[in-house]
Amino acid sequence: MPHPLLYLVVFIEGYCSLGAEIIALRRLVPHMGSAIVVTAPTIGLFLLALALGYASGARVADRFQTVVARNFLIAALLTGFGFARFTVDGLFSVLSPSWLAYLVLMCGVLCPLAWLLGQTVPVLTNLMKHSRSGEASGYALYWSTLGSFAGSVSLSLLVMQWLGVSASVLACTTLLAAGSLLLGGPRKPAVWSAMGVTVVAWVIHLVPSQPVLDTAYADYQVKPLHLAGQHQPRGFMVNNSLASLLDDSSPPQYARYVQRMRRILLDELRLSGADILVLGAGGFTLSHQEMSNRYTYVDIDPAIRTLAEQHFLKQPIAGTFVVDDARRFVRNTEQRHAAVVVDVFSNHSSIPSHLVTAEFWSDTRRALEPNGHLLINLILDSQLASPYARNVLGTIESVYGRCATEVLQRHQALANVIVICPASGQPSGTRIYTDERNGADLDKLVQ
Repeated sequence: MPHPLLYLVVFIEGYCSLGAEIIALRRLVPHMGSAIVVTAPTIGLFLLALALGYASGARVADRFQTVVARNFLIAALLTGFGFARFTVDGLFSVLSPSWLAYLVLMCGVLCPLAWLLGQTVPVLTNLMKHSRSGEASGYALYWSTLGSFAGSVSLSLLVMQWLGVSASVLACTTLLAAGSLLLGGPRKPAVWSAMGVTVVAWVIHLVPSQPVLDTAYADYQVKPLHLAGQHQPRGFMVNNSLASLLDDSSPPQYARYVQRMRRILLDELRLSGADILVLGAGGFTLSHQEMSNRYTYVDIDPAIRTLAEQHFLKQPIAGTFVVDDARRFVRNTEQRHAAVVVDVFSNHSSIPSHLVTAEFWSDTRRALEPNGHLLINLILDSQLASPYARNVLGTIESVYGRCATEVLQRHQALANVIVICPASGQPSGTRIYTDERNGADLDKLVQ
């Protein structure tokens, strides 16, 4: 084969191998979140399989083009079918606990795919007959790494952003099938196999079983619900979790935690004509039909507004929408707000880890007026007894001092927990009252 053609195949390998890793991480978000404890093992397993693929490719002694053509075709099958939404969702719905489904996805799809593609560079360098070994391997690695760079940038910043995750899967599947054709030549079996895999993958991904919008950040869906006492209720689903609720009653009914937050803002804090910052757009229901205050929503995904307006609210949002990371926004904004509402989740109970630290809560204080209030929606165990519940609440109070905590569904294992912190609060030490040293009466006098 001519060297430029070999380099093109190696470029495709680099593009699709890293592309598969990015797709896998994105497909895991609705089911396991995007915490470092999920992403780090995924990257580690991918690299391990890639390293084993390098070693396996070094042992191939003949039929070089045929071996890589076969690997590309199998990799196209694994990509097109293994990363289809119904495959991943099906794994996590059938297998429990979630780590078992995770291991099946890793060991059954991502790792075999990485192992197959890892063989490409050591095998194809055998075809570069007129090059020094260092020159052959150097240029092969150059084009493979260049493909990895192109795949990571184009898939995450362009394809997923504008066309969705399924389009990224199709792009990698099609490229791998094309690479198999380049290596297999015009033989009929090779042509029909590559075309068959590609066509079936396109049919699977372009005819979804349910209307879902997937972007680089989340899967979105608006689903009709059946709830007693509500008129045509619908749910705004984010990563397979109910993020917001709305019906066609007059006045409309919302999710319980949204209704509670609205009462706090309007009835208890008595805000009117105030600026309210909402971190995490959800379904934009906090300001729905609420015209007495000015709302600014901040969300990292630009696609969420169009979906909410067209299919959930069925009207324009009430307020301003800013596309930005929540932490970056509160760190850089110069505007001060009467209330900051934090409602950020990557799936049902997982908050992005950079939005639970003391540094983040300190940044939220910067966005508050001196007499403003921070409102936080958390999903915690209803007894507030887990290490996560104790630690996240303790982290908040290490910045704001004592905060009010309200558990909304005490009969459930996991519940919405509303935390209300005044911007004027300060963390302080506590004294334990004992029979020997009891300062309770003195403390009351000081109040």
